[in-house]
Amino acid sequence: MSSEQRDSNGVNINLVFSVSMAICAGIGIWGLVDPDSMTGTMLGFVNYMLTGVSWAWLAICSMFLFLSVFLAFGPYGHIRLGADDEGPEFSTPSWIAMLFAGGMGSGLLLWGPAEPMYHYVSPPGMEGETMAAARQALVITNLHWGFHAWSIYAVCALVIAYFTFRRNKPSMISTPIKAVFGGGTGEAMGKTADILAVLSVVFGLAGSLSMGTLAVRSGSFYAFGVDETVTTSMIILAILFVCYMLSATTGVDKGIKILSNINMVLAIGIMLMVLFTGPTRFLFEVFIDSIGTYFAGLFTMSFRLFPFEDLGSWSAGWTLTYLIWWIAWGPFIGIFVARISRGRTIREFCMGVIFVPTVFSMLWFAVFGGAGFYIEMFGGGGLKEIVFEDATKALFAFLEFFPAAQTLQATAVALMFIFLVTSADSGTFVLSMMTTDGNLNPPVMQKMVWGTLIAALTAGTLFSESVTVAKAMAVTGAIPFTAIVLIQLVGFFREIRHEIKPPKPIEARGEGVGRGPSATAAK
Repeated sequence: MSSEQRDSNGVNINLVFSVSMAICAGIGIWGLVDPDSMTGTMLGFVNYMLTGVSWAWLAICSMFLFLSVFLAFGPYGHIRLGADDEGPEFSTPSWIAMLFAGGMGSGLLLWGPAEPMYHYVSPPGMEGETMAAARQALVITNLHWGFHAWSIYAVCALVIAYFTFRRNKPSMISTPIKAVFGGGTGEAMGKTADILAVLSVVFGLAGSLSMGTLAVRSGSFYAFGVDETVTTSMIILAILFVCYMLSATTGVDKGIKILSNINMVLAIGIMLMVLFTGPTRFLFEVFIDSIGTYFAGLFTMSFRLFPFEDLGSWSAGWTLTYLIWWIAWGPFIGIFVARISRGRTIREFCMGVIFVPTVFSMLWFAVFGGAGFYIEMFGGGGLKEIVFEDATKALFAFLEFFPAAQTLQATAVALMFIFLVTSADSGTFVLSMMTTDGNLNPPVMQKMVWGTLIAALTAGTLFSESVTVAKAMAVTGAIPFTAIVLIQLVGFFREIRHEIKPPKPIEARGEGVGRGPSATAAK
């Protein structure tokens, strides 16, 4: 008898679904009944893990980067994620757009002008508000949003894509783990991994949607004069819920694909507007300069924790929080990216998932961060105060320095909202897959259940109106999931090594004694 049953409403009922749903509901109730206690517990747990074992997190995340380089250019690069003669399911532009929109689109909007300004004013271990600080600020920002982030996504996605499309296994977090541990042990560890993955996705998504909703609220204030109240946040969330549920019910090849393409067009449009109505030559120079400084400092920054400068709190609050945040999104982005990457080679996959989004992110921060530096260094200033007061307002305050500011702000609000819809419907889709034994087209009712729960948890977080709480919620689920990723990699390499066939012995190739080139020459 199958472990999965279906209730009268068409919702798949299994152990992963029931246990993860119970835990999420329990934490949601805790947040409503005693939000201060929940917030304190989450922040305490996250702060302890980030400062107590900071060296381990940085080493693991940097290992993902070097591992991705090996997979792309090593002996496995030619292997296709599917049958040997299978082509990609989606066109490359649509594939890149969905990668970008699902991965970090709303985050780039939110932090585009804000994060570089943070590091410009208060860089670690050096004097702020100098030319050197501006250059270092972009290096740090690119470290947080560049190769490391996308390598984490790539590793999480590649493992799932390989087992799903190359080995024809269920698209589940547990599948690679069962390849390592067989029998009852593998089954038990697999279920545990699936549950942890579901929790990681739910909390990561709720935290990110909370931050995004606050940013949309700030943008609505700048563009339309809407009051910044909790009521406004709830109205935005309600509209968001309706939109992402409508999109989620249409499937990947329609709703998510169409929204992702719209996102990319609008994002590129805003970036080009800033680039060509701002200090264009300066911004191009900043971009080229940031490429050199990022690559020059990449290896050093990949292992830098500031133990001699006593800046552990800075590393914990910035670099490690970001890296673990990307791990928190690992199960979600991993399964989603795997779902849309069928038919691509491992080399093509790594280049598309890591290199292309990283270069675009570097250009994005060079344009928005560089323009922010220009305003502070050579313009009227005033942007840094807004950034430090409320990061969710930074983008919209920044756009006031450009022509057609209100139009730009309204477009940015729409873009951020669509990014949130894309992230939410992608997350709802993935959660439904994860709780239906890897069904690539999960039932609509399953999506409704998870979409409703995510909205409820997001609403609970919004009552705190704190970006810090939202971050803590997103990071909490990632910490235990890191161990799952490492076990997945063991299963992945145990399987993929069989793809490389050893060379035939000399005798089998017909090159024995007396038959080689020398023997022929002797004749």
